[in-house]
Amino acid sequence: MFPQLLADFYVHQWDPFVVQFTDRIGIRWYGLAYVLGFFAAYWLLVRFAKKGYTELEPNRVADFITLAAFLGVMLGGRLGYFLLYNREDFFDNPKVFFNFLDGGMASHGGIFGLVIFTWFYAWKMKISWTGIGDNLVTVAPLGLLFGRLANFINGELYGQISKVPWAVKFPEELVHRDETTGQWLFRDQANEIVESVRAADAETGIRAVQLLEAAPNPDAGWFRAAKLFVETSWENEAVRNAIAGFLNPRHPSQIYEAIAEGLLLFLLLYFVRVRWKNLYHGILTGLFFIFYAIGRISCEFFREPDSTQILGFTKGQFYSLFMILVGAGFLVWGLKTKRTNRA
Repeated sequence: MFPQLLADFYVHQWDPFVVQFTDRIGIRWYGLAYVLGFFAAYWLLVRFAKKGYTELEPNRVADFITLAAFLGVMLGGRLGYFLLYNREDFFDNPKVFFNFLDGGMASHGGIFGLVIFTWFYAWKMKISWTGIGDNLVTVAPLGLLFGRLANFINGELYGQISKVPWAVKFPEELVHRDETTGQWLFRDQANEIVESVRAADAETGIRAVQLLEAAPNPDAGWFRAAKLFVETSWENEAVRNAIAGFLNPRHPSQIYEAIAEGLLLFLLLYFVRVRWKNLYHGILTGLFFIFYAIGRISCEFFREPDSTQILGFTKGQFYSLFMILVGAGFLVWGLKTKRTNRA
């Protein structure tokens, strides 16, 4: 008998496309998250500028946030993904950087991309680097919030196996590799899963068998069949139910991160921003780095590691440890220079 569906757990069924034009091209939720983050940041930064929370003039906000989005977040996030998480592929074939449809962004890279960009922008415009940084980090968590929600919709970066009542079964697990062995997690159960799908939906099952037979090797065949099951499950309830019994319930860690790194961090920084208009420049930036790191490190305990570990820490936790030091540095700098918007 095939494993039975555990009805108590929600089976993820979100399509990563808002609108799809071809197999790989369309408007994705992940791209929409960036757009929403961009407009939210623009609206709040204009509001801060008009109220005198920053040295940045209101008419310069549009240019600033556009450049920050592309040169800081996009370029920094993309480069950070390869340098921090996927160096071998990047060094073997640097052109992989431009394969944007395959995904690959790192929040740590995007954050430090913004640090470098704001420094250059402040130097060019002769305004306080930490001053504009304080306002940027106040709105940045909204982008993190939307991004993590998009991670959940995509069914990626999910959590560790758990039986908590709100655990979720992610079909993307079928194409997950074990980081220590490099093997597909469900490779040994491939035949059972295919037969389960064939019993539920003959057309999809036959297509899977054809993919397995046409592949150059068993691993490639299973990957293609598994991708078919994942993509079909978005709309086909029969296929979704057929694979659900094989999937493990997991922490929806993307939601945890959306709350900790996004919503709660935004509320904290926004409260400090509007409560103390003339706070020393750099204090908010320091708070951002410290509390982002605390949130990321905490949530990583629930997340399935997506890369090898470093000294017993996930890469996300390990890199976040340095962010605490960076945050402390900004706090010391702010208290030492004592520059405010009145200066």
